[in-house]
Amino acid sequence: MNKTFVGQNILIHCYKHDGSIHRCWDKGLVLEETPHHFIVVNNRTLVTEADGRKWYTREPAICYFPKRKWYNVICMIRKTGVHFYCNIASPTLYDGEALKYIDYDLDLKVFPDYKYKILDEEEYQQHKAAMNYSDELDDILHLQLSQLIDMAMNMSGPFRPGFAQHWYHYYQSGNYRKRRGHHGFSK
Repeated sequence: MNKTFVGQNILIHCYKHDGSIHRCWDKGLVLEETPHHFIVVNNRTLVTEADGRKWYTREPAICYFPKRKWYNVICMIRKTGVHFYCNIASPTLYDGEALKYIDYDLDLKVFPDYKYKILDEEEYQQHKAAMNYSDELDDILHLQLSQLIDMAMNMSGPFRPGFAQHWYHYYQSGNYRKRRGHHGFSK
């Protein structure tokens, strides 16, 4: 991605392992792009499911999309605090059309008190068999799930206190329109 995309709305496409489209967001505003990740905000964004069902996101969210890690983290900003929804997924890429990644079913939900719940384990097992996930892929995905849990328990990376609020305030300030590129809170 070219740094000029910072401050621009782009599409986000989520696929399944077999190449089928899973879900599309009609826009995400890019706040930062580094060699390691994208940080995107969405708020009341139209989402289209594979079956054609459409809905809008309910609250603002800061989305952390690593380029080299097998997960992404959606930080949903609610009155009760930041709720994290983590997708075990392929590394995210931008191909000139959209941010794209493959969803691998396993999800981690982290609550504002940092308690967590692993979701969709049955769906993962079904898709692993149906789509022939390799043993190597299975190992990678479970390792990333374990690492995400460790990050949440240690309040590091996108789970750091203040991370989501910082990026949301940055978005609200409109400063992303003035500065393109690295903003400095992501390390």
